[in-house]
Amino acid sequence: MPAPDIFDRRAVRNHKARAAHTFQKISPILNAATDILLERLDDITRPLSSALDLGGQGTVAPLLEKRGMTVVSCQETLPASQQAAHPNVCVNYEHLPFAQHSFDLVVANLSLHWINDLPGTLAQIRHILRPDGLFLASMPILPTLRPLKHALEMAELALCDGVSPRVSPLPTQQSCAQLLQRTGFALPVVDTEKLDLRYRSLTGLLQDLRAAGETNALTLRSKTTPPRMLFPAAAAELETDPDGTFAMPLHIAVLTAWTPSPDQPHPLKPGQFTHSLASALTDTPSPKNTA
Repeated sequence: MPAPDIFDRRAVRNHKARAAHTFQKISPILNAATDILLERLDDITRPLSSALDLGGQGTVAPLLEKRGMTVVSCQETLPASQQAAHPNVCVNYEHLPFAQHSFDLVVANLSLHWINDLPGTLAQIRHILRPDGLFLASMPILPTLRPLKHALEMAELALCDGVSPRVSPLPTQQSCAQLLQRTGFALPVVDTEKLDLRYRSLTGLLQDLRAAGETNALTLRSKTTPPRMLFPAAAAELETDPDGTFAMPLHIAVLTAWTPSPDQPHPLKPGQFTHSLASALTDTPSPKNTA
């Protein structure tokens, strides 16, 4: 059964191509997300020699090379590939053109959330990783942009007969974990981080989204010009602090998972345990009185 067309992939590519010339405007956010993601490598003792960087926008590959890895970088549009400082190739993230067991590591930094068939892409990533290879990714998750979504809906209800989808649906932390399990990864771990972002105006937020190529690309989006008062009305719906700013935090799920390998640790099956929880609790020595 084909995946539903939630996103207009042509619109996604157009937005990303346009953003190739403006991406530097949101580089502090991207750099912070990259640092959060690659910190996970500090705890990895297994040697990783070759890596695939999916959509790193030039921030991921140099840091992987500093760790001694050979890196292949990918962008989804030709303008983005041409603008990147690090040599890279242009690929379709839904059809990755790499052979089986090509890499020890695949890193996807905030680059997978516009894919219709995300389970299919994750299965391809598992395919191109070597046994006991590492998949490391970050994804925006709910409640990211929820205040914007609510403000736009309230404004459109006040101005029109109904609402149209204007903010992309995002996964939850739990759905990210389920995706890793569904696609056959071993030892999946999904934890969350938050970047506390604040804006002085709705215009500033929308400019950042446009600069990042993150504007509305839903298949069911309205193709008509929005009402003239929509965005001023939405701005009035946002809750601002006394200093005139409003919070729009970026919630990030950090996904860590491995391709299956016979020498990986495996959880014991029911009945294989040698000690019960009760005996472990009763055998624990009491802490000494240090008073």
